[in-house]
Amino acid sequence: MKQSLQIFFLLILTMPVFGQNEVLKMDLKEIIGMAQNDAPDVQISKTRLSNRYWAYQSFLSNYKPQIELRATLPNFNRSIQSIIRPDGTQAFVPRSLMENSFGISLGQEIALTGGSIFAFTGLDRLDLFKTAVNDQSTSYLSTPIVIGFNQPIFGFNQLKWDREIQPLRFEEANREYVEERETVAFQSTNLFFDVLISQLNVEALIKNKQDADTLFAISKGRFEVGRIAETELLQIELSAMNADADLAQARLNLQTNTENLRNFLGIEKAVSFELRPPIDIPDFLIDEQLALQYAKKYRSESIAFERRLREADRDVSRARAESGLQVDVTGRFGLSQTAVNLGDAYVDPLDQQQFSIGLNIPIADWGKAKARREIAKSDRELELMNVSQDRINFEREISIKVQQFDLLRNQVELAKRAYDVSEKRLDITRKRYLIGKIEIVELNLALREQDAGRRAYYSALRAFWTAYYDLRRLTLYDFENDKPLVR
Repeated sequence: MKQSLQIFFLLILTMPVFGQNEVLKMDLKEIIGMAQNDAPDVQISKTRLSNRYWAYQSFLSNYKPQIELRATLPNFNRSIQSIIRPDGTQAFVPRSLMENSFGISLGQEIALTGGSIFAFTGLDRLDLFKTAVNDQSTSYLSTPIVIGFNQPIFGFNQLKWDREIQPLRFEEANREYVEERETVAFQSTNLFFDVLISQLNVEALIKNKQDADTLFAISKGRFEVGRIAETELLQIELSAMNADADLAQARLNLQTNTENLRNFLGIEKAVSFELRPPIDIPDFLIDEQLALQYAKKYRSESIAFERRLREADRDVSRARAESGLQVDVTGRFGLSQTAVNLGDAYVDPLDQQQFSIGLNIPIADWGKAKARREIAKSDRELELMNVSQDRINFEREISIKVQQFDLLRNQVELAKRAYDVSEKRLDITRKRYLIGKIEIVELNLALREQDAGRRAYYSALRAFWTAYYDLRRLTLYDFENDKPLVR
């Protein structure tokens, strides 16, 4: 019976555990690819770009003919109303009528002049129902064609400025979306190394704990035979307990960093990661002038600088136009006819013309118009200085990042050599301690140096890759594959 129970518990312990987290074995590029496709930040960026796309489509529609159907079907009115009689007297009479109207209009804005033209055709029907003052009747009013225009003179031409500014805004939005994807790559790299370093810390601390337990067991035997002092044994025991505490903290950090990466990637189910360190450093070099050239060509800031200057010029133009002489020229020509039946309403239509010139001349505004013009000019000069300074900062940031990138590559190589040396020294020191050639102090020192070397190496590796993806974000250029990130 006892043997049967032992076999049963052994089977339970060796069975696979269901419900455990799925393990994702990935490297840095796979994590970045997942983030740029599925991360919530990218989905938000896509939505923002979609909004800007439709805003741009709305802008384009302003330069195309607008066709509208207008209809009132029907407008019934039965009430007592006041009317003017032929002799000029006024009286209240009952009225009962129904109006129906139908028309199609075609309008077109003219970006070159800031004016507009239109055409219209329509038909109205009026039904008067029998009352005490009139008999039942039906009449039609046809408008076969009406064409007209409206042209402001000396006015502000919004369409002209939109044609210059809105395409810049849309292209800027497209490049901002690519930059946001590269920002996600940069953030993914940081989160990737948070998890990777946490994993390596856990692995190192598990090994340290095993070594500490082994050393403690050996040291107890040495203490029993009088080969080491009690203080040394207590120090080794303390090291073993500290290894337990450090391992528990490292596992907690790993869990926290794993959750941060999972949330960033938009993974809803519980998973764990088994990350492969990106130890293969690409051997390409980044030329500072080329990086600056790519940044000027592809970054959204380059377009934003141009847009900001155009907007400043637009504001000055608006201030000048709205504070001076305003002239509106309006004209229209059309044909119309009325009849009691539909067919006759289109026979021998009568022509109609309308032409007007409207003037608005400011006489005394106590300097308000001049103040508006001067404010716009001052804002433009301020924007010119801001753009100039932003250009300098833009170029300086690129130069500094490129110089730092070359230094970080060298730091990775130096840190790797130092880490290899510290590992070899620890291995030799551990063997010498086990045969009793050195004291525990030297072993602890070698352990600390090896741990510091490992941390320094992976910190340098992290700094290199974050700097690389930061440079991609700043230049929108893939230096590894030698191609731009924008279309």
